[in-house]
Amino acid sequence: MTTTTLVNAKVLFEDGFRDGLAVLIQGGRIIDVVAEGDVDGREQQVHDLRGRILVPGFIDTQVNGGGGVLFNDEPTVAAVRRIAQAHRRFGTTGMLPTLISDDAEVMRRAIAAVDAAIEQHVPGVLGIHLEGPYLAPARKGVHDASKFRVPDADEIAMAASLRNGKTLLTLAPDRVPAEVIREFIARGVIVAAGHTAASYDETRAALDLGVHGFTHLYNAMTPLNGREPGVVGAALDDRESWCGVIVDGHHVHVASLRVALDAKPRGKIILVTDAMPPVGSDNPSFRINGEIATARDGLLTVPDGTLAGSVLDMAQAVRNTFVWLDVPLDEAVRMASTYPAEFIGLGATHGRIAPGYAADLVALDDQLQVRATWIGGSVEEYA
Repeated sequence: MTTTTLVNAKVLFEDGFRDGLAVLIQGGRIIDVVAEGDVDGREQQVHDLRGRILVPGFIDTQVNGGGGVLFNDEPTVAAVRRIAQAHRRFGTTGMLPTLISDDAEVMRRAIAAVDAAIEQHVPGVLGIHLEGPYLAPARKGVHDASKFRVPDADEIAMAASLRNGKTLLTLAPDRVPAEVIREFIARGVIVAAGHTAASYDETRAALDLGVHGFTHLYNAMTPLNGREPGVVGAALDDRESWCGVIVDGHHVHVASLRVALDAKPRGKIILVTDAMPPVGSDNPSFRINGEIATARDGLLTVPDGTLAGSVLDMAQAVRNTFVWLDVPLDEAVRMASTYPAEFIGLGATHGRIAPGYAADLVALDDQLQVRATWIGGSVEEYA
């Protein structure tokens, strides 16, 4: 079996960026990281990265669409493939295609499509994110509240039926009974709170049940107030849960993002895009719930001004985090790779450049633009 060896890069290792390392890839995995002087080019296919920055591939747990496709409109393998390909150009080597609130039949088709995509080894697909429909009308955002409901036993089984990969489910703890949350967790579903009007106490109770994280922190949830900390207060106060943040300059003020970074333990804030069809497409508009959403100057809204997801990509999220939030580059990258992997239970196989890990990698230039990606050791290069 051929060994591919990546050399001449600034490699993000456990202790930060290091020069003089060679990354050896075989069979879709990293088999070793050694000093460049130990590489025998006669036995290996050597890839010179010309001084670029080599980091773990980005993992996006909230991808509604891309390449002109909204997953809800096309819950098929072909659509999953197109969305994943559109985001790969921006360094996303692992993703959860995200279905926003919809009918049970659409959910069933989306789960089947992701199952099949993983079986067919569609590059970059790690599972599915069901964002709803078990949400609170008072915090619906752009979701269609007519789809909201509390799942019965049959629907619980359906929503938890993915055989391949990870299932992330966003629900409102104020709308979903404790026994239902317990049942989802017992079936292996990763549960996050979002689109919720819950109080601090309701959210704290959900965390005690095993709720694992928070979907797009600050957005579509009760805010932090002095006498009622709300969902945001519960999220920031909790030491164990993860919080996804959309660092696009529109969803959350940078001061609020800094507060979250200071409040949570290191590793518990992850970058997400909440991306919609315009990412990787020339068309800035698409239809959602019978309305036209349009992106202007990076802001994506429906006509009444409601945010309709984002046109953010993960590479831009990393750049924004590095520049706007004064986060060191190695930590900004971990927020896009290492920590999302840990959030969805893949921390032992993804999100690091280390022996035994998936060869999912990104090469960045000095301006932090993506110049190459590897998924399972297979490379794509970009001009």
